[in-house]
Amino acid sequence: MTTSATLPIDHFAAQLQGVAALPHLGVIQAQGEDAANFLHNQLSNDVLLLPVGQSRLAAFCSAKGRMQASFVVIKTAPDTVLLVLSLDLLPQTLKRLSMFVLRAKVKMIDATASWQLRGLLGDSAGAVLAEATPWQTTSNDGAHAVALYPAVLGDTQVPRALWLGAPSQAQPPGAELSTDVWAWAEVMSGVTLVSQSLFEAFVPQMLNYESVGGVNFKKGCYPGQEVVARSQFRGTLKRRTVLVHSHVALTAGQDVFTPEDPEQPCATVVLRAARPDGQGFDALVSGTLESQQTGWRTGHAQGPALEMMPLPYELLADI
Repeated sequence: MTTSATLPIDHFAAQLQGVAALPHLGVIQAQGEDAANFLHNQLSNDVLLLPVGQSRLAAFCSAKGRMQASFVVIKTAPDTVLLVLSLDLLPQTLKRLSMFVLRAKVKMIDATASWQLRGLLGDSAGAVLAEATPWQTTSNDGAHAVALYPAVLGDTQVPRALWLGAPSQAQPPGAELSTDVWAWAEVMSGVTLVSQSLFEAFVPQMLNYESVGGVNFKKGCYPGQEVVARSQFRGTLKRRTVLVHSHVALTAGQDVFTPEDPEQPCATVVLRAARPDGQGFDALVSGTLESQQTGWRTGHAQGPALEMMPLPYELLADI
């Protein structure tokens, strides 16, 4: 697969400074003395030992290990956990999680209206995060700022943070950014949440979740745990997410093909965003390891080629 031209670092990094509204995200609140234990038994990461005021990335899977949703998990009190997820998946995810509550002392509600959700980039993120590393969280006056993986532009890392505050609370200072700019920074971080178009499309490792802190292989059982563990420990993982550039528009959930097997899709677009200068699109695409070596095409096997770019983090080796 061809390699994209070097990004104009200074030009792009200078535009990733400020605050963006995040209307595409929602919040589920789990509250009660069993909240952490209940979620610990449902998600791919450790919630039971998560300290108050800290966060995790986690997946919610089917029995077959396919991701039905993913979350930034924030424990705001010993009996309260927030799940930030794609808003288009919130109703069905809340309904499904609630099915498993049974006798557990926990109440699950849609708490989206109780929080402002903002994405912070550059100095706006750095001001609230200090030296926090991914998934560490800082809290101030009831607001929470989660350190996300940075947007990586060549040798430049642009800090990113997810900020949650009360509706009446003043948001952190910074220039107003569009959701498109936030989406592009998210693509360039290599880490994203599952949306409706990707429902049950991937096991967590196909989105590199085990490499960015989204899977704990030492915790107890959860739905799909056997499939997720088998993919990791038996070397059966055949798909990974990579960063690509496209000269034509892409859509999340879109199939990608290779000339080596023109009838069978070999990859799926996970998240796409236009470059800030309008010169094409960058995207996260999850595809087979074999096809990554032969080249990807959009639309059909002879369609426009996708250009590979380096991932902004190292992938963990299969065990």
